[in-house]
Amino acid sequence: MTDTYPLDGPSPYPAAEIARAWERERPGTPTDSIEIVTPLWRLAKLFADDRRRVLADLGIDPATLDLLSVLRRAGAPYELTTRELARRTLVTAGAISQRVTRAEDTGLVTRHPAPDGTRAVVVTLTPAGHALIERSVDQVLTRESELVASLTPDARTHLATALQQLLDDVTRRTSSTPQPPSSRAHG
Repeated sequence: MTDTYPLDGPSPYPAAEIARAWERERPGTPTDSIEIVTPLWRLAKLFADDRRRVLADLGIDPATLDLLSVLRRAGAPYELTTRELARRTLVTAGAISQRVTRAEDTGLVTRHPAPDGTRAVVVTLTPAGHALIERSVDQVLTRESELVASLTPDARTHLATALQQLLDDVTRRTSSTPQPPSSRAHG
């Protein structure tokens, strides 16, 4: 069960307080992650909710933003195979197919067979898709830059490095076959 709190001010239950309460109620239970994971969960929700509001104002959903962003970052001629799109967006081939169909139906992308004669399908950003992603990425990234503006450039660099290290380690730990505690690397 997660604690709820108003989203318009500081949490009435800071993570340190939650950790202390669990230490009191469950002595011996590891609580060292609470002051890291709880703020990350709360930040993720705040960032996601804010991004959804920005995107709604732009008339684009997160999945379409993801698709168009990957195509735009690929560089001219702004096209990738559906296999490469799935790899870069970390979603299934089926999910990519649905995203491409929706974007194609609204004129944001086109798709065609690969010219090399393989069964690959190439998805290309249309001028309308290009214009939409240009507007969207400017507004999304400007807003998110405003949201982290309280951090100094050094703090941003330090936090980005620490978060990437944590992400890499958690990804490795959660996507590999669990090992017995005695054979896990520590540190």
